[in-house]
Amino acid sequence: MLPAIEIITLLLLLPYTVLLFYYRHSWLQMKEFFPPENPVYTTFISVIVPARNEEKNIRACIHSIMQQTYPSDLFELIIVDDHSTDATADIVLSFPQKNIYLLQLSDVLPNDIINSYKKKAIESAIKISKGSVIVTTDADCIVKPQWLEQIAALYESSGPVFMAAPVCYFDFEKNDSSLKKFFKIFQSLDFLSLQGITGASVSRQFHNMCNGANLGYEKKAFEAVNGFEGIDNIASGDDMLLLYKIAKKFPGKISYLKSGSAIVYTKSAESLSAFFHQRIRWASKASLYPDAKITTVLFFVYFANVWLLALSVLSFFSIKYFYLLLAAMVLKIAGELIFLFPVAGFFDKKKLLWWFIPSQPFHILYTVIAGLLGKFGHYTWKGRKVK
Repeated sequence: MLPAIEIITLLLLLPYTVLLFYYRHSWLQMKEFFPPENPVYTTFISVIVPARNEEKNIRACIHSIMQQTYPSDLFELIIVDDHSTDATADIVLSFPQKNIYLLQLSDVLPNDIINSYKKKAIESAIKISKGSVIVTTDADCIVKPQWLEQIAALYESSGPVFMAAPVCYFDFEKNDSSLKKFFKIFQSLDFLSLQGITGASVSRQFHNMCNGANLGYEKKAFEAVNGFEGIDNIASGDDMLLLYKIAKKFPGKISYLKSGSAIVYTKSAESLSAFFHQRIRWASKASLYPDAKITTVLFFVYFANVWLLALSVLSFFSIKYFYLLLAAMVLKIAGELIFLFPVAGFFDKKKLLWWFIPSQPFHILYTVIAGLLGKFGHYTWKGRKVK
């Protein structure tokens, strides 16, 4: 009979590996989406971008959105300035296009009185929007020219009420130091796995995930679930928590847009502090997800990493625990690499997989710390401290 520690290791790592194979199979089964030839689009889209002190990023973001192949008379861009103290608003106003609008959140509510400014920004923009479909992205993002065309084509061809779409980080820059390159690669690998799970899970309706940097949903669906009502006291969650509300109201009407032309690019965290605050913010929502399947998966993955960290400590006291840790790590790494390979191919990031094994100790450690602080700590977001 196996000792308890070996049994716990098997009970955590074997199902985890099986889950990864399920995600891989689901990702591969999902066909990449291509719009029909010579389409005639009719959907008016309102693109909403909340922005707070984004003078370094907002110009490039707006420029990429204005370069869309989608007809300019079929979309509007609403930038919501969230109490910026820099030149964000001035930069928005400098664009001459008539379908760009600036909404000052300070005209809707004063500063420092609510917990979720981003939700309030999106909600305020939706109230004045003209589109039947709402599309959101972030002010530090760059979109491809076919972005809106892909979203409209999926919406008009299959009629989902909510569309999750792909997001990835920019590559590191040539002048980055070796340490900064590794830091950015580490974040990209971690984010790739989240994106792969998002696509695989949504396509199978196993559980639902999404990222607010690339979302589309019907305005009527947003109104049908009373928008962010019930989740507006939570600082983040403008993406996944809204998704769950809509999925509950409209079962089977959630889609993932697997299209290389619809990928939105965003920046990774510039510092270790910013990275942890971001991941703590994401982890803080874990217990709030109404979908029991994703809550179970998240806690299972978390405790698998906790156990690997515990085995690392035990391996200092006994060689048998070192061998057990080595076997567990081989199983974990093999499963994750097999899952990540086609996902990295879709995002054109296969070259990053060489760094996957060296990043593992850091990944386990950060997962444990971020998960713990996400439950009991606080974080800073856009210059505001959030509990």
